[in-house]
Amino acid sequence: MALTRKFLTALGIESEKVDEIIDAHVATVDALKEQIAQAKDDVDELAKAKAKIEELTKQIDENKSDEVFKVKYEALKEEFKSYKSDIEAKATRETKVNAYRKLLESAGVSEKRIDSIVKVSGDIVDGIKFDAENNVVGADELTEGIKTEWADFIVTEGIKGADVAKPPKVVDGKKSKEDILAIKDTTERQRAIAENLDLFN
Repeated sequence: MALTRKFLTALGIESEKVDEIIDAHVATVDALKEQIAQAKDDVDELAKAKAKIEELTKQIDENKSDEVFKVKYEALKEEFKSYKSDIEAKATRETKVNAYRKLLESAGVSEKRIDSIVKVSGDIVDGIKFDAENNVVGADELTEGIKTEWADFIVTEGIKGADVAKPPKVVDGKKSKEDILAIKDTTERQRAIAENLDLFN
């Protein structure tokens, strides 16, 4: 069933909330379209590189004594391996980002803050591992960590959360984005980010 204003209104959702849901849905769809387009471009490039290698392989079989040609072939083959590795790394990273986004959602983090949190959680995202069934290893522990570090941005029905437009003040003065990112301790850094999230929007 399509996610339409008529459908959401029929569910009894307020008009203002309907607009927010539709806008978020459109943004998600647009992002997925961009990912699909990029993936198609990557596949096309891989296909072209593979075709070149196959052509060169055939020529090498016909010109085995041409050492210069063999060197060019090996160089192109290494270039292809490197390119393929880069694409695989990009796909793996995207899979980890999506998995972390789902953990944030399951923890109840406000949808409006998920993108900002993902941007400043690079170390955590990179550290995500999957089991044989593609489930996140230690998902429960990660979720509990999210609930602790990002408690101010977890939506709890009936309880008004922190006013994210006015983040908590830093006792020793306003820190810059660079100062916060330079904090080595992960817990302290994430706490500082939560207190100054406006700097990362």
